[in-house]
Amino acid sequence: MQVSKRVILTFPASLAGTPVTYRLVKDYNLVMNILRAKVIPKDEGRLVLELSGEKKDIEAGLIFLKEKGVSIEALAKDIHLDEESCVHCGFCTAVCFQDALSMNPETWKLEFNREKCVLCEQCVDICPMGAIQIKF
Repeated sequence: MQVSKRVILTFPASLAGTPVTYRLVKDYNLVMNILRAKVIPKDEGRLVLELSGEKKDIEAGLIFLKEKGVSIEALAKDIHLDEESCVHCGFCTAVCFQDALSMNPETWKLEFNREKCVLCEQCVDICPMGAIQIKF
């Protein structure tokens, strides 16, 4: 059964120029969707990826990355919604093309589904209260 997993990969400078992500495709039959990247030659690099494939292949690919020295984090770790600053105006929901941000129709409170977020940062720019921050 095909599954997807979103992760943040932090590559040490020593892996610069090494085709590590290529091995995920070739050796583990994974499909990668790069959602965001920060790559600087001879420096630490970060990728936000959505990996798709068989669950066992994703797990094996992530083990391979860890063995190579790549740090792996859940995608949601770099997203912060300050509940105290949020006034639940809903502006952010208008620009969230992934529907990660929505208004609860019963409480009229903002709800954030971290699993759907791809760190596009549209909500960060539009929030009048600065309640949404992306740490990347």
